[in-house]
Amino acid sequence: SEKDPAPLAKPEHLVYVLFTSGSTGQPKGVEIEHRALVNFLRSMQREPGLSNRDVLIALTPLSFDIAGLELYLPLLVGARIVLANREQAMDGAWLQRELDQGTSTVMQATPATWRMVLQFGWKGGRGVKVLCGGEALPRELAQELLTRAGSVWNVYGPTETTIWSTLERVRTAERTISLGRPIANTQVYVLDLNREPVPVGIPGELYIGGMGLARGYRGAPQLTAERFVSNPFRAGERLYHFHACENDRG
Repeated sequence: SEKDPAPLAKPEHLVYVLFTSGSTGQPKGVEIEHRALVNFLRSMQREPGLSNRDVLIALTPLSFDIAGLELYLPLLVGARIVLANREQAMDGAWLQRELDQGTSTVMQATPATWRMVLQFGWKGGRGVKVLCGGEALPRELAQELLTRAGSVWNVYGPTETTIWSTLERVRTAERTISLGRPIANTQVYVLDLNREPVPVGIPGELYIGGMGLARGYRGAPQLTAERFVSNPFRAGERLYHFHACENDRG
């Protein structure tokens, strides 16, 4: 049949379970629902933006949730994917050549990978959109990318809140690169130990709420209750309490 198949999945159904270990070494399965992933993809489609004219270089293995943007978003909008294998994704010379050919328009990578591309002599292209996430984006790297790319975006988010939760278009590297603002249907708070908002400039702990929150940890109700807490600002909703000491990427 040439007709679109009727969808079998509902918004509250699981789309994937991805196991992360963080700093504990103990695997924990993060349960992500369809609505969380769809919300993320639609938000990314608008900003940083992707259209059927784009060509995205996909570097991330399926065992990392970041691959969700690289695979699903191009399919959603009709863009083309250059699917790098493991060796190519770790080869700075291959990535530099692929970008310098002038056909690829978007690449998402960690600061370490972008440094590698620059070390192999990437000349830059004003039509290239740079997405940088997974680690803090240093100012000096941001400056180098700004001189080469059409736009540079810093993206941030733990696995428990569906890939990226905040983004910032970097326009200058004269200050520390911000995590930016929340994506669609997402709220981010900096709270004290009593879960009260802290004033600007005062340290606090990060809490993320909204449609991107995971259902919880698979088979771990106690850990789910500890990390997904009641939202004091929105009745009946939850917040994910991010522990800065943990690396929650799968």
